[in-house]
Amino acid sequence: MNKLYLISLFFLIACSSLKRVGNHASNNMTAQKLLGNVNYQGICYGGYRTTTRDTEPTVAEIKEDLKILAAINIKVVRTYNVHHLEAANLLKAITELKKEDPNFEMYVMLGAWIDCKNAWTDKTHIRNEDSERNLTEITEAVRLANEYPSIIKIISVGNEAMVKWAWSYYVDPIIILKWVNYIQDLKKQHKLPKQVWITSSDNFASWGGGSNEYHVEDLNKLIKAVDYVSMHTYPMHDTHYNPAFWGIKESEQPLAEKDKVDSAMKRAVDYSMMQHNSVVRYMKSIGVNKPVHIGETGWATFSNEQYGNNGSKATDEYKSAKYYELMRKWTNNTGITCFYFEAFDENWKNSSNPLGSENHFGLFDLQSQAKYTLWDSVERGVFKGLTRNGKPIVKTYNGDEKKLWMEVKTPTNILKN
Repeated sequence: MNKLYLISLFFLIACSSLKRVGNHASNNMTAQKLLGNVNYQGICYGGYRTTTRDTEPTVAEIKEDLKILAAINIKVVRTYNVHHLEAANLLKAITELKKEDPNFEMYVMLGAWIDCKNAWTDKTHIRNEDSERNLTEITEAVRLANEYPSIIKIISVGNEAMVKWAWSYYVDPIIILKWVNYIQDLKKQHKLPKQVWITSSDNFASWGGGSNEYHVEDLNKLIKAVDYVSMHTYPMHDTHYNPAFWGIKESEQPLAEKDKVDSAMKRAVDYSMMQHNSVVRYMKSIGVNKPVHIGETGWATFSNEQYGNNGSKATDEYKSAKYYELMRKWTNNTGITCFYFEAFDENWKNSSNPLGSENHFGLFDLQSQAKYTLWDSVERGVFKGLTRNGKPIVKTYNGDEKKLWMEVKTPTNILKN
């Protein structure tokens, strides 16, 4: 045997071994192992680049996005519905990336959108009946989970589908319970991988952490039926709607502006902790003890509405970065998975108002720029060789922190000590 042959043989064996290791990891990963695991960070993902979801992100575009997310150690992405092609394209993209690199890991929390009967219409909304599309959503979610068992580890039935301010579409808990039980039964019948966890992702109040109007028997049954609770918490919105925590204390007035802002952001995270604790407390009050993870939380970087400079002065890149830092620190230290909202800006969410907050929750903007949260990652070269829409990943503000700070406003609300 010559030397060249031995080297080639060794290379083939090594590659084959790596492939087995990579596939083995995917096949043996479960939701139970993923959730609460600091090595598997979660994020909410939408790859839409235009003002309409009629233009679906391609498999190639999604692969670009996933490589960027993998570079910052994201390994679980959350989606919201299956009636658009994005979810199917995402699964194809992950499959292709795994073939290209057997050690590539990315898992999915797959969302099935749920509406009430007559949702999004002028007809009377019937909260305890399904929209015609619900069965289609559930059926397709189950089909995809069976087709991609090494990728889909969680199915979420509905998104903010039970919170009463979602007036256009919300349902009574009995609808979510019905579909959760349906999918759980499929697992018992071996018609779905038994290790797929089932949940619903909803506002903290919808899970019993708010007012008594949510404390109904169907909710209690739902909490018992899901594999874990996925709750949303958005202190940014409450800087306007419930600003008891948002402002500067009298004793903080002599502080530098940065220190004032940091203190306000610390209270914002404390507010999220309080909401998480309220859900846990309600869950335990009905005799249940399950994991409670964060299905959504985030902080927009711009708003020309009530959260911006003419309102609560909450939105800018510094506050967003501080919230991300503090939320990751808290959830990582306490074994809570946080699906941060969101990976990339998407401007279809409020196409009539490009400067609206819903368009600006991403860690990256639509110009392929990393916002302040990730400036350090840019400096460390983690995005080297990666592009989005053909553009390299660079810092917002051209990396000029002084220019960024010109847009950071200190909250004007004065809090009592």
